[in-house]
Amino acid sequence: MDGDFVIGGAFFIHYQMHTLVNNYTTKPELPRCTGSFNARDLRFSRTMIFAIEEINNSTKLLPGIKLGYQIYDTCSAVPVAVHVAFQLSNGQDTVFYRGSNCSQSGVVMAAVGDSGSTPSISMSRIIGSFNIPLVSHFATCACLSDKHEYPTFFRTIPSDHYQADALAKLVKHFGWTWIGAIHSDSDYGNYGIATFLETARGEGICVEYIESFDWTHPQSRIQRVANVIRRSTATVVVAFAAPGDMKILLEELAWQPGPPRQWIGSEAWITDPNLMSFSFCAGAIGVAIQRSVIPGLREFLLDLSPSEVAASSVLTEFWEDAFNCSLNKASKLNKRTCDGTEDLKTLQSPYTETSQLRVSNMVYKAVYAIAHAIHNVVCQETNVTTQCNKYIRLQPQQVLAELKKVSFSQNGYHVSFDVKGDPIAFYELVNWQNSESGIIEPVTVGYYDASLPMGEQFRINRNLTWLEEGTQVPVSVCSESCRPGTRKMLQKGKPICCYDCISCPEGEIANMTDAPDCFLCPREFWPNAEKNACFPKPVEFLSFDEVLAIILAAFSVSGACLAIITTVVFFCHRATPIVRANNSELSFLLLFSLTLCFLCSLTFIGAPSKWSCMLRHTAFGITFVLCISCVLGKTIVVLMAFKATLPGNNTMKWFGPPQQRMTVVSVTFIQVIICTVWLVVSPPFPVKNLTTYKEKIILECALGSAVGFWAVLGYIGLLAIFCFVLAVLARKLPDNFNEAKMITFSMLIFCAVWITFIPAYVSSPGKFTVAVEIFAILASSFGLILCIFAPKCFIILFHPEKNTKKYLMNKK
Repeated sequence: MDGDFVIGGAFFIHYQMHTLVNNYTTKPELPRCTGSFNARDLRFSRTMIFAIEEINNSTKLLPGIKLGYQIYDTCSAVPVAVHVAFQLSNGQDTVFYRGSNCSQSGVVMAAVGDSGSTPSISMSRIIGSFNIPLVSHFATCACLSDKHEYPTFFRTIPSDHYQADALAKLVKHFGWTWIGAIHSDSDYGNYGIATFLETARGEGICVEYIESFDWTHPQSRIQRVANVIRRSTATVVVAFAAPGDMKILLEELAWQPGPPRQWIGSEAWITDPNLMSFSFCAGAIGVAIQRSVIPGLREFLLDLSPSEVAASSVLTEFWEDAFNCSLNKASKLNKRTCDGTEDLKTLQSPYTETSQLRVSNMVYKAVYAIAHAIHNVVCQETNVTTQCNKYIRLQPQQVLAELKKVSFSQNGYHVSFDVKGDPIAFYELVNWQNSESGIIEPVTVGYYDASLPMGEQFRINRNLTWLEEGTQVPVSVCSESCRPGTRKMLQKGKPICCYDCISCPEGEIANMTDAPDCFLCPREFWPNAEKNACFPKPVEFLSFDEVLAIILAAFSVSGACLAIITTVVFFCHRATPIVRANNSELSFLLLFSLTLCFLCSLTFIGAPSKWSCMLRHTAFGITFVLCISCVLGKTIVVLMAFKATLPGNNTMKWFGPPQQRMTVVSVTFIQVIICTVWLVVSPPFPVKNLTTYKEKIILECALGSAVGFWAVLGYIGLLAIFCFVLAVLARKLPDNFNEAKMITFSMLIFCAVWITFIPAYVSSPGKFTVAVEIFAILASSFGLILCIFAPKCFIILFHPEKNTKKYLMNKK
């Protein structure tokens, strides 16, 4: 249609380009479109006409100016798109001007289109050379944002950069880490999938396969792509493809269905009504252009008069294809003749589908953006009226300059371009759901708004339907998530999403799902059985609650009671010869020391503390030395007593009671000095032993100074050996007066116990070290009391007739 200023249009009205093999003998034909009809893009082209007519009737925008249009079909083929670009650049003049300027009469001021990225790239390169702006409604390739390559390109649809980000966030949101990816073998598909994969890998998403295809490829190539999808282990398939390409692929998949797949679609095909007839795609989800309302558009689309249809070859083809009838009786013998009863209002076609106006609104906004740019050049606004000069020689570069600055709202939708010629990105998230009538419909379930802060851009606000009409989110992972307590170990030669779950080593935990590594618990903590948390290690010591401790404590108390009972027996019979004959004073002191020996073992039971650690070793050392010093004193007395019976021997005067007391005190005092030095220099102290057992803490008494500890034991051992030697020397003296044999046996038991104690003490772990020490104390104490005092008590209590001076003086 002619006008004062002409706007071009390029749409994808047919699916194929007529192919002709040139034989170089005839003039080549011009490229043209053929094949099945695309009613959806016809609606886009009619929307452009509607917008232009609406502007021509406006009193505010370009008043008194009539816009014309030239609309072409590119069938999304580059050769046709190139031809259209030259048509738009040269205008309709048949005259060739030889001046510096090419033919400018009828040249378009700007163009709307194309519906695909690849044709738009070709067109922009050509008409951009003449500074003619191209405003696309459906070309989303991120490459077109490069102003160095495409300085005159604008679009009302967001760039694939944002779409790829939205799709990656969508996949990540539902936990899909193992996906397949297919794309059109075009600029739209190649650039789009590359941007998506870059974003997806940053989100930790792995891709099992990447396949490209195009509707022009041979059927074998389409079959190969379909077989890859059928055989793959990934449930989710991301398709960055043009509608025509998807149609070919889905037809192949429908012919031989494979396992159900969850489709994730780009905006190019996810709202295409022609594809919603494939029922196995129900549950598909993707990003779509915002749904909108254009008042009056539906009435305009349906208001097609027979004369208007007959005047246009495109409308004639659409009419005949839609109603399966012929407007020309001569040419369509195989079809019935259209009788005038055909009604567009009853037609179910993408052309009449206006409930989901998405891309149509992009066309509408593109026309208005161009109109506003022309308005800003040719019109002058005053306080009262707007004056426009339709005779001005308008140049495309003037429109280009104004397009960069346009900012307006139309029907509630804001229109503006950033420095890259892109609009603000806003997508709806749509889900293919079965309606009550059984027809698949795209349902809006959320949105993606790039203008919002990070973290708030992606929202889902409605329940979704998944593959096979399921309500549970399908799982698409290469490997199941590793539970807490395990870590991921990558499988050799596979992506990072494919891994084995390995249990954490001993002492380490992983407290999160899919942990890349395990980490050590703090020193005083240990993992639980599941290895997903650290708990304080159990503290182990010889507690009074344990059976072993109760048994040892019982023996300790029993021994002390036995010593006390023996003391009582001896005290009650202190005047009898058997008591008086063996130095009763030393006997009572020995029994007292044995009582302390039995009781000191109780200090080894219970939780070690600062004072208990110092008390247990020093009390044990001093009481045992006191005990052995008494035994030593008794042995010396026996030995000296028999030597003193020799004529002229006055030895006993040097071993009287005062000397015996002094011997006991002196010998014991040396041990007191050793213990005092030990406690002053480096006393024992409680310590948490973390090395013996990994899984528990041994609470024990550290020696402080190992020299002090072994000095105490060594002194006791030295006295015991000395006492043992003296007892051996006195063993052949007369029996009735001889206590040496019993002392020999007691010292033999004592030495045997403490000699075996040393390796047992060193090798026993944890609380058993303390048990071994208590056992040694009790065993040696019982050995002393039983060997020395048991025979005497037996005579006192059961054979009193032997407890007489006469019996004792009777030499056998």
